[in-house]
Amino acid sequence: MAEAFVNDICGAEFAAQSAGLEPGTLNPLVVKVMRETGLDISQNKTQAVFDVFKSGQLFTYVVTVCSEAEAGGCPIFPGPTQRLHWPFPDPSKVEGTEEEKLERIRQIRDAIRERVEQFCAENCHAAH
Repeated sequence: MAEAFVNDICGAEFAAQSAGLEPGTLNPLVVKVMRETGLDISQNKTQAVFDVFKSGQLFTYVVTVCSEAEAGGCPIFPGPTQRLHWPFPDPSKVEGTEEEKLERIRQIRDAIRERVEQFCAENCHAAH
């Protein structure tokens, strides 16, 4: 979600990529709530942090979004970069009925969007 929001809000100055400890599958409920904002992430590919590191790309910022409770499973990205930690609950861990899950994931989505908007306002000239 953060990747999509960064690329949408301040993509003229930043090109965000998302990666986890292991490549996984897109959560269909996350895809659904992102579509509600006008962003279609259904074709996004998941990737492992190690694969991104092996690519040799340099990053100005590396942002981890795992919650404090999951900090042991938070990826570490070596190299010269500014590290930011924005802890958010993991949407895949949300429980309840489908509607309860959707509502909780919407709350997570909105919190992520708010944090990205703040970041872009502080770091981007073209933020809208």
